[in-house]
Amino acid sequence: MTDIKVLDSSFTDKGTLASPVDLSPEMIKEATVHQIVKATLASRRQGTASTKNRSEVRGGGAKPFKQKGTGRARQGSTRSPLQVGGGTTFGPTPRDYTQKVNKKIALKAIHSIIADKFQAGKLTVLESFNSSGKTNELYKDLNGRGLLPALIVTDQEDDLALRAAKNLQWGKGVPVKGFSVYEAVRYENLVIEKAALEKLLNRLV
Repeated sequence: MTDIKVLDSSFTDKGTLASPVDLSPEMIKEATVHQIVKATLASRRQGTASTKNRSEVRGGGAKPFKQKGTGRARQGSTRSPLQVGGGTTFGPTPRDYTQKVNKKIALKAIHSIIADKFQAGKLTVLESFNSSGKTNELYKDLNGRGLLPALIVTDQEDDLALRAAKNLQWGKGVPVKGFSVYEAVRYENLVIEKAALEKLLNRLV
């Protein structure tokens, strides 16, 4: 069992949190995290690129010129890919880039990223943020302690810390319900409320 240090809103020691799961280096699975990050980025692709093939291009009913006697290669339609304004051969069509991710893999990735932040000393657990909603105050609290860039995770969706983090240049705030492995990889530090971390850890048991 791993003990995680907990701080109060003024960043002084408040006690420890006993993790119900192992956060040793052996729990860090880079391949699993990579799979989740890749799937997350793939799902953000619109997949709306589209071209018309020769059957979809308008026009082309009449033969462009006679079959023989012109010295040119024979053509039967202006919709041919060989003609200017004709269709596109093997062009992109709308598609869905979403990759299926098993629930067990997703939980392993969360486990890995928490273990990685803990082992690197980049996991900061607060009893609560007690934020006023002011970006400047949150910036001073985090930057003064070398905690930026940071992913800020709160227990509640209406926490004022999320409002303060909206305009934070080197950080992002999300509720624990919307915790993202990709965002945790993207930001060096993970600053999370105790109740939010408990919810994540209990999912891993």
